[in-house]
Amino acid sequence: MIVNRRSFIGGAGALVALPFLASLFPRRARAALPPQPRRLICMYAPNGMHMPSWTPASEGAGWSSLILDDLGDMKAHALVVSGLQNLPGRPDGIGDHGAGTGAYLTCTHVAKTEGDDIQNGVSIDQLAAPVLGAGARFQSLELGLEGGGSVGGCDSGYSCAYTRNIAWAGPKTPLPQIANPRVLFDRLVAGTDPNETAAVRLRRKTQRKSVLDWVKADANSLDVRLASDDRQKLDEYLTGLRKLEETIALASTEAACAAPGEPPAGYDTQAQMDLMIELLVMALRCDLTRVATFMLANAGSGRSYAFVDPTIVGGHHDLSHHMDNPENFRQLEIIDRWEVRQVAQLARRLHAEVDETGASLLDQSLIYLSSEISDGNSHTHTDLPVVLLGKAGGSIQPGRHIRRAEQPMANLFVSMLASVGVDVASFGDSTGSLDLG
Repeated sequence: MIVNRRSFIGGAGALVALPFLASLFPRRARAALPPQPRRLICMYAPNGMHMPSWTPASEGAGWSSLILDDLGDMKAHALVVSGLQNLPGRPDGIGDHGAGTGAYLTCTHVAKTEGDDIQNGVSIDQLAAPVLGAGARFQSLELGLEGGGSVGGCDSGYSCAYTRNIAWAGPKTPLPQIANPRVLFDRLVAGTDPNETAAVRLRRKTQRKSVLDWVKADANSLDVRLASDDRQKLDEYLTGLRKLEETIALASTEAACAAPGEPPAGYDTQAQMDLMIELLVMALRCDLTRVATFMLANAGSGRSYAFVDPTIVGGHHDLSHHMDNPENFRQLEIIDRWEVRQVAQLARRLHAEVDETGASLLDQSLIYLSSEISDGNSHTHTDLPVVLLGKAGGSIQPGRHIRRAEQPMANLFVSMLASVGVDVASFGDSTGSLDLG
């Protein structure tokens, strides 16, 4: 299969996406490679942040904060924006998590309902997807760590559609997240050939064969056409892909043997996170997608973070109602720093990937992280925690902290969309664009 370049190798009904291999380009095409596409990744962390430990004390370069310092070497690639508000996320009555998360990427005041009469706007990722995703296999990917259905009520009269999704294709169309690494792996890599028959699929699974075993012949025939550096790159890529597949299979063994009705127990949270990032990086590197959303947890999540630090007691949501207790502050800081480290892990992996122009994938990308509220105790929708990573092809100047007091989050979204090549006159409750200079 050739789509501008040879994108896949295949065999026996299975397809495997390939990284960029310069040898497969005609010589003239190698000399005049087109501008590389921008990529947009919107990440979400629930229950706010401990803002006194998040917000840097000074603007400009050389900024520092207890929580954001966990970006480590990615601080130089980060732009921290303070002072923004998402007022459409304020609920009717109670329900800040549901209303705030519903408005997270739409800046729309959602309808308060637990029924099928949900009402929201289109999220920024879905405005970007048809533009950035032209030519990519998936216009967008929706990922997360908790998942769950979109029916019923999840927060004080607000539908689970609002608390378990941040990507919205239309007012009534939330796009559910993939939370299982095996499901994501199969979607991106294995069994994706439309010509694969049910019998072939069953035989491959019964024989417990790697998808790579089924494409070996095609890989060997491709190998002889490649320059030595591309042969090494292909070998390293396929070796890494097999290792990833084996890791997923090993982690999911326990879940496969669980009694009916028991929740999956095959992945601990950190292993799940690492696998999802690995697969997302692969999807971006192979140009399978250019737009993704990622929920580190659902709105109002009560996940325990004892796996990060055994001194953390209770769930995240309960701790976020800190009641000004210093011990709760300490535990929240540990949780918030873990969340920041996961975003840094993604950014670091993208920074290590160099595309065909010699540019880092992070330099061509824009990663956004925030939360539906700022303080988990007061449920405020003002002065929200915001950090951007990447340069969006040079449109963003990172390594700074800037304050844009009381401006709508929608203004930032207008500027973010413009930075990745998607021009919109307005969005949500925007009053213009946000000066990121």
